[in-house]
Order: sequence, then C-alpha cells, then structure tokens
Amino acid sequence: MIDDILWIRLIQSGNQVVFEHLYRSYFTPLCRFISLYIENKTEAEEITAELFIYVWEHRENIDFSLSLKSYLFQSAKNRALNYLRNKKQKVSIDILKENSDEHYNSEEELEFKELQNLIKEAVCQLPTKCQTIFKKSREEHKSNQEIADEMNISIKTVEAHITAALKSIRKKLGEKYYYLF
Repeated sequence: MIDDILWIRLIQSGNQVVFEHLYRSYFTPLCRFISLYIENKTEAEEITAELFIYVWEHRENIDFSLSLKSYLFQSAKNRALNYLRNKKQKVSIDILKENSDEHYNSEEELEFKELQNLIKEAVCQLPTKCQTIFKKSREEHKSNQEIADEMNISIKTVEAHITAALKSIRKKLGEKYYYLF
C-alpha cells in the first residue's frame, strides 16, 4: 500500500483514483467501527459516507497530523458521538468516550483483527492432527499432558506438533509479526 504521506498528498491534490481506493479500503471497516456506537446499520453507513464527503470537500485544509487511518477512525468516532448527542439517545456519552479510548483504539483494533485473521488462516492450513493439538493447547488451554492423555499419544508427540504448528504459523505471518511466536 502507498504510505500515508503519499496518500495524503495525492488526495489533497485532488487525485480521485486514490480517493476512491481509500473509500473502498476503509468504508466497511469504518461502518463496523461506527456500529460499535450506533446499532442502526443504515445510519452507520450514512455517517461513514458523510465522513468521506467531508474529507473530499475539505481535503486541502484537513490537518492529517495523525496517520490517515487514525484520522479517519477518530473522525468516525466523533461523528458517531455527535449523532448520539443529536439524537438524544439514552446512551451515556461519557461512558462511550471512556470505553472508546480504553478498548477501541482504532489502529490497534484493526491490526489486532488482522493478526487474528492471519493466525486463523495459518492454523486452518495445518494438518488435521497438528491443528487439533494446537487448538487444544492454545484455545482450550490444556496442558501437554492433558492433550496426550486425551488423544492417547505421547507428550513428545504433542510437543512436536505444537512446535511444528508454531513454526508454520511464524512462517505464514512473516516478518511483520515474527516476535509473537
């Protein structure tokens, strides 16, 4: 993907192709993010569309001091909170603000979801027995001994499968997440 500075410069100069790519890349994630605040999917989509219209119409004057992704998600959060304030919903705005800062750091949330998806894909590509052992170890939090007893195999076999699974996952995740496994 083009880095943020180049994206911003191209958008600010009026490059519609780059803006359309930005729209296609972020529309759905922003709708989902806004849906954390607003349960009405149609309203979430309208708010997201209005955000992109605003970005396009004010592209020359917007201060993108944050990353482009952070700017979009922070703007989406602000628009969702304004929507709630204007609609006088019974949701406590203060609680939403606290929760959003603590639990919904947009960049971290997206990266975490991306990582989860990559791990799930890597685990699904493991051989069946290796996949089963890995899931029992990591998802069900069973000890190697418990897995060995349950599957009627040796502890060394369990350890070998877990090692193979981790090696395979590490390889699939590549350099970006090498430090996790």
